[in-house]
Amino acid sequence: MGEVHNALFSIGPLEVTRPVVTMWVIIAVLGLVSFLATRRLKDVPGPVQNAAEFLVDKLRGLYSDGLNRDALNRYLPVLGTFFIFIITCNYTGLLPGAGKLFAVPTASLSVTAGLGVSSFLISFYAGFRKRGIWGYIKALMSPLPLFILMLPLNLIEQLVRPVSLAMRLYGNILGEETAVEQMGHVLPLVLPVIMQVLSILFGAIQAIVFTKLVAAYLEEATEIEE
Repeated sequence: MGEVHNALFSIGPLEVTRPVVTMWVIIAVLGLVSFLATRRLKDVPGPVQNAAEFLVDKLRGLYSDGLNRDALNRYLPVLGTFFIFIITCNYTGLLPGAGKLFAVPTASLSVTAGLGVSSFLISFYAGFRKRGIWGYIKALMSPLPLFILMLPLNLIEQLVRPVSLAMRLYGNILGEETAVEQMGHVLPLVLPVIMQVLSILFGAIQAIVFTKLVAAYLEEATEIEE
């Protein structure tokens, strides 16, 4: 929960902690599920394909109000991957052994920082791809009459975004995990059940907020001024 995660082992100079190992397991499981859901697509889908198509439709509807059709089709796999990974990480806190046998990845700043940096790189790629290098630089300098002032301010804004995404997700999930743990000590029979139910809703909200913000950054990066 709120403890310092000691390294389980090292790969060269890199220390591998419990949140990282848990993250690797989640990635492997999600990869296997994705493979099984898409390896034999049929015109008359089975239950697994039906569930996958239902999820894709819901995610498309979630982000369609911000992104245009071309951007939505191109970046929906990225946004969907973020959403599924984050909500799965959040829900590991509901499993027996959370905080002892394994750690909730999104309650670790190293994991949420990686998600924040990834979103930063994706939005930059989207902007360069849509506008070109010079077009993207011009957007950072706008409004042009004040470009000497606006360029550094816009650059700072861009750099703050991944930090904000990482800290928001980390702080909210860590706070929720700590609250559930402490409540369990105070009222060990009733209150933890209520908190676990609320955690289901809270974990989904955090995944939605993170990915909606990334979608907003992608919309801004790919928007062409007339």
